Amino acid sequence: MSNPILPLIILLVVVAIFAAIGYIAWSTATEVTRNTRSRMEKKNVMFSRDGMKVGVKEIQDEEYKDRSQSVLVNMWNHTSFPAYKSKIWDMSGPAAGWSSLTSSSSSSGGKRSEGEKRKAK
Repeated sequence: MSNPILPLIILLVVVAIFAAIGYIAWSTATEVTRNTRSRMEKKNVMFSRDGMKVGVKEIQDEEYKDRSQSVLVNMWNHTSFPAYKSKIWDMSGPAAGWSSLTSSSSSSGGKRSEGEKRKAK
């Protein structure tokens, strides 16, 4: 003496709950995709159906050379050669590297070079 409509109502409620959960998951996924796409496009990374394209910032030739030279000078200044004995200057002292060469030349000559003037500022 069960009502034949009761299983149909239960089925519709369960389907409605699954539909609501599916819609929430789909809307969350599309929102995350939209936000991620806009943030990546600000960083010159674009997504398309063909794949991903990465834009490269242009850098002027002089700026590129300045950065490269800066890295090389920093590497030189932070390098030590423990077993190397130089005939030109003493690298075992407290100021090893290029700075010891410039400081010894400035103390003997009395005049400061352009590089030392820039370092002093």
